[in-house]
Amino acid sequence: MKHIGILIKPGFTEAKTLLHEFVPWLRARGKTPLLDPVSAQLLDESASYPKREMAARADLLVVLGGDGTMLAAARLLEGRATPILGVNTGGLGFLTEVTPDGIYKALDKVFDGAYTVEERLMLRSRITRHGQQVGGASVLNDIVLSKGTLTRMVQMEIRINGQLVTGLRGDGLIVSTPTGSTAYSLSSGGPILNPAVHALILTPICPHTLTNRPIVIPQDAQVEVVITSREEGAMATFDGQVGISLRHEDTIEVSASDHYAKLIRFPECTFYEVLRKKLKWGDGS
Repeated sequence: MKHIGILIKPGFTEAKTLLHEFVPWLRARGKTPLLDPVSAQLLDESASYPKREMAARADLLVVLGGDGTMLAAARLLEGRATPILGVNTGGLGFLTEVTPDGIYKALDKVFDGAYTVEERLMLRSRITRHGQQVGGASVLNDIVLSKGTLTRMVQMEIRINGQLVTGLRGDGLIVSTPTGSTAYSLSSGGPILNPAVHALILTPICPHTLTNRPIVIPQDAQVEVVITSREEGAMATFDGQVGISLRHEDTIEVSASDHYAKLIRFPECTFYEVLRKKLKWGDGS
């Protein structure tokens, strides 16, 4: 691991202090830090790379941020074998592995090979309108089809592998990965899936009827959702960061990506420990 990409959380006020320590530390170990324009400006350095070029050059991507920055990093690296080490400078930090105080110890382990890489399922989507593609994106967490700013319900028809599953009236639908099972899907009543379970979760958001319930389907399933609402205002949102307006009879196709996000993990920090510590899972107090 020679080239170390650094991706920082937008608006991270403490980034400058951390970068002034971190970048020289990397160089002292014979590593080449790859800075995006924001990081380079904070350090008064001239050499910088656009984020996609930085991701393409990096042997390791260190994310200084929270879960949102981790999601953005996963999309940047889709199709590449580059692992991601998350350093939590945000709030919950469910996807990040270490704190800023532990970054140097963690990287020493990484450079010594004392780590594992956890492959996380990603989703790919395509939105078509009158036979033409109008949008789509890859996600690590979820794709949300919602009523947007409307107060009325959105209506849709859901098919899996071409087979009709149900019509849905409500606030929307979440198509989630196991990684996203602890995000919006969980808040909407969906199940928690261990990331090692490669499957998709369909979670209705505030359905109009009690018969619409979350369902877990195989990772090779092809999901197709048609918007049947005639009113405009519905939205498709990708990882909560990118959105597109939907119209009557728009078709949203979702399937597992051929590529996985690769997150660096250490044996002492398990998925269940993170559930207990950060989500208070099983805490009866």
